[in-house]
Amino acid sequence: MPSRTETLPRNVRVGMVGLKAVSRISAHWGLSDAERIALSDIPENIWQLSRHEEFNGALSRDQLLRLSAIVGIYKALELYFNEKISSQWVTLPNTGPLFSGARPIDVMISDGLPAIIGVRHYLDDLRYR
Repeated sequence: MPSRTETLPRNVRVGMVGLKAVSRISAHWGLSDAERIALSDIPENIWQLSRHEEFNGALSRDQLLRLSAIVGIYKALELYFNEKISSQWVTLPNTGPLFSGARPIDVMISDGLPAIIGVRHYLDDLRYR
């Protein structure tokens, strides 16, 4: 007999996994709740509901893309930097071309999904130089 989770639509299952992953990543990066909410564009009530077994809310395509890109950023940071820097990188001022001295988290929050994807590509480019 399939589990409750296995019977949910794929996009709901992906969203649930993404929410759990980004929650852990946000804690690892030391983000505030407000930063996590703004970065993911997922309201606090959805974060609260997602912690309950009966949660089965689907996320928008934009929200799923944000979660996926955040996981990709986390993975790139873990591969490219040592543990201390990888956990602080998004909250440190950065003089790279995308940031002009701002913190990557602030750029991603203010400029939304295009900036989040841009940071993901920026980190991938660093890894493959």
